[in-house]
Amino acid sequence: MNEDVLSSARIARAGLDDWRQLAGPIRARFLTANFAQAHEFAGAVGAAAESAGLAPEITLTASNVIVTVSSADERGVTAADVDLARTISELAAEAGLQAAPASLQQAEFALDTASSARIAGFYAAVLDAESDATHSNGGLIDPTGQVNTGLWWQEPRTNSRFPLPEPETPQRWHLDVWVGHDEAQNRIASALAAGGRLVSDAAAPSYWVLEDPDGNRVCLCAPMVE
Repeated sequence: MNEDVLSSARIARAGLDDWRQLAGPIRARFLTANFAQAHEFAGAVGAAAESAGLAPEITLTASNVIVTVSSADERGVTAADVDLARTISELAAEAGLQAAPASLQQAEFALDTASSARIAGFYAAVLDAESDATHSNGGLIDPTGQVNTGLWWQEPRTNSRFPLPEPETPQRWHLDVWVGHDEAQNRIASALAAGGRLVSDAAAPSYWVLEDPDGNRVCLCAPMVE
């Protein structure tokens, strides 16, 4: 691992109250009253990032500005990213904007396959996507940012550390939902109240496996901070 990349535990101890680490980067969501306010704040964030020599991902609508920070060259979050996050939070406070960390999330789809090498080219073609080495069997990302859900491959394993019972419902695709470590239990409780079932918490607090009322499985994931 690159020594400049911070562990999830160090990021959690950095005191970034507005921010949460999801599947790698750190992200914050700031609520805005209208598009003009969102645009002005996004401009201030961009200026701060330019001054720091960094390039965060900024998404804005009339109701919020979402900022995702990581160092692509380092493949992770560095001290410089944390410093920028603090600066952005200060800018938000000066603008009177409220952060909404509990709402932060990231979704990915995993496809069960016997050979990731055999299918990867097909999905790269139909999505006009690029390779992403985040997962051991590889995956895809949309370089234009239009497809916000990541896609990766899961090949069969006979030596899983956390084996699961066979599902009653045949399923090749499953959804991975990333949330902040302090939001995971709330999401699980909501899912169970909505008719879901907890299949396994053996890998907690890294991830929990849930089933919807029809038996389709979802992994609820959170960064390891312990």
